Amino acid sequence: MPIITVTTLLSQKINKNSQVKEFKLKRLFLFINRVQMDPDRLNSPHTSAIILEVLGHQLHFSQDPNSKHLGTTVWDASMVLIKFLEKNCRKGRFCPSKLKGKRVIELGAGCGVAGFGMALLGCDVISTDQIEVLPLLMRNVERNTSRIIQTNPVSESFGSIQVAELDWGNEDHIKAVDPPFDYIIGTDIVYAEHLLEPLLQTIFALSGPKTTILLGYEIRSTTLHEQMLHTWKNNFEVKTVPKAKMDSKYQHASIQLFIMGLKPRAGCIENMVQGHDPQSNTHETTETEHGNAEDGESCNGMEELDDCRGEEVKEDDREVVGLENGKLNDWEVRRYGSMAARLLQDVKII
Repeated sequence: MPIITVTTLLSQKINKNSQVKEFKLKRLFLFINRVQMDPDRLNSPHTSAIILEVLGHQLHFSQDPNSKHLGTTVWDASMVLIKFLEKNCRKGRFCPSKLKGKRVIELGAGCGVAGFGMALLGCDVISTDQIEVLPLLMRNVERNTSRIIQTNPVSESFGSIQVAELDWGNEDHIKAVDPPFDYIIGTDIVYAEHLLEPLLQTIFALSGPKTTILLGYEIRSTTLHEQMLHTWKNNFEVKTVPKAKMDSKYQHASIQLFIMGLKPRAGCIENMVQGHDPQSNTHETTETEHGNAEDGESCNGMEELDDCRGEEVKEDDREVVGLENGKLNDWEVRRYGSMAARLLQDVKII
């Protein structure tokens, strides 16, 4: 079908009463045109693997976008997080000398991207997800671990990574991974309101007094985003990672990274982790580190959370210019695919 026919048909089917703004339609049509010229560059059912260069290693992550489970797709927030770790590993809290031997658990690991970021910096990682996702996750872990060891067999910087089943709120699964952990990480693990409470309770159960929580999240629903922030702020000291701290390529206005720590509330934390020895958590940072810098890097420049919807609109305008003026790289194509999906939610087809 000719390109002009695709955009024309779509525009004809938009309800005249739709609230979609003109600039959103412009972005969508530009995206369709560009995608039809580069059909193989989308993270589509034909894309069975993602290749990512991280810390000198070429990582291969198999995925299955055709699966009925969300965990079998490499989501962009995981790529933003792993590249953030790469950029900030020369000094501060994410340097290998400080992370060596730290215990990390990844929740909703999916294809395992974020967990490898921590393992490459010397952490001992447990990547967890639901039973349906584990075969793909295990395959990615085994393949990339083997690749890393073969590439540099004497490397002391690589920690370890293993896979475990963990359904949020399942006490047996939580006990089996032996909390507490120094770091709890996750990317794009909140996609429905009913998941917030079991996720929160699982984070509590996996935490010690000095646990650091590192989450990546892409805003897809303003309502859910606000509920999530409300939950985090009520229970944690929350800082956002400024865009300047992220990789210059792997970032987007709708993707945020959060660094969080438990609020020091008398009696509460002890009850949450009852039965675990807090001394076994070897995390070296202090509560004040969440607001101050460690070696000038740990949370230096972190800003309080606020509503970024205005910033996102400005970023969208810049994206239109990018579509019109030049070719897209792989990351940009993935971002426009996500944008198109969000825009289509605003379009009523009749």
